[in-house]
Amino acid sequence: MEYRAFGQTDMKVSALGFGGSEIGGAQDAKTVDALLGSALDAGLNLIDTAECYGRSEELIGQVVSHRRSDYYLFSKCGHASGLATPDWDVQTLRDSIDRSLKRLRTDYLDLLQLHSCSLEALQQGDVIEVLQRARDAGKVRYIGYSGDNEAALYAVESGVFDSLQTSINVADQSVIDKVLPAARDKGMGVIAKRPIANVAWQYENTPENSYYVAYWERLQELQYGFTKQSVAHAVSIALRFTLSVPGVTTAIVGTTNPGRWQQNADLVNQGPLDAATYDDIRARWNGVAKPDWVGRT
Repeated sequence: MEYRAFGQTDMKVSALGFGGSEIGGAQDAKTVDALLGSALDAGLNLIDTAECYGRSEELIGQVVSHRRSDYYLFSKCGHASGLATPDWDVQTLRDSIDRSLKRLRTDYLDLLQLHSCSLEALQQGDVIEVLQRARDAGKVRYIGYSGDNEAALYAVESGVFDSLQTSINVADQSVIDKVLPAARDKGMGVIAKRPIANVAWQYENTPENSYYVAYWERLQELQYGFTKQSVAHAVSIALRFTLSVPGVTTAIVGTTNPGRWQQNADLVNQGPLDAATYDDIRARWNGVAKPDWVGRT
């Protein structure tokens, strides 16, 4: 597994990270233990989760907290997710941070990210100050922003964050020309979320999962040739495209299948996407993408 410097931090993270959203539902601890244990054994060293991913933080803490030195632990805050105070309230943020530490059974997070708050909330500054104080108190080592579009650009240009997590994939390329160059200039680590576009091209008809629909509709118009080949080959192209985007440090992929992470790791180990294929995907996007094809949260 390839490891990359995470911006200007002291972390060197695996090119493929584990996204904790999908395990937050009805997964049992035994399955999550097999899933994360096998991933860590195979070289993954980054786990990314959030306060609002159901039982995700709790399960991660339960099954791999005893291996805390084997991975970097990233989480997010901002949504009340059961707390009595509103989303983005200063007290909500404080309580959410402490709750995450307790759930994850750790004394600190390697990275704490504001979780897709609005541009207006960022501009007020209070939410950023809460993260800075948590860092000063030793609860978190670095702070970041997770989100898209105008808020992502503002977060990058503010100069206060160590990282950006944003949507980057074959069906979501709006950040590549403006936001990512700014992030590189700031020396930020960049986490690509939704890096394989939810494999939305595999559906013949509109997906039932509304989260996939926008990408499915875009892919109907983009008509990439690789999406008409085997799913394994198409996923390889899509994932390696995302990891080949200049400035991207790592791509986080979620799964509930204990064997899936190793399969994805094997795809990454094939190496960077060749320049011709990468350029073809970019050219197709630039020729087809509509003005409202903005980053999808």
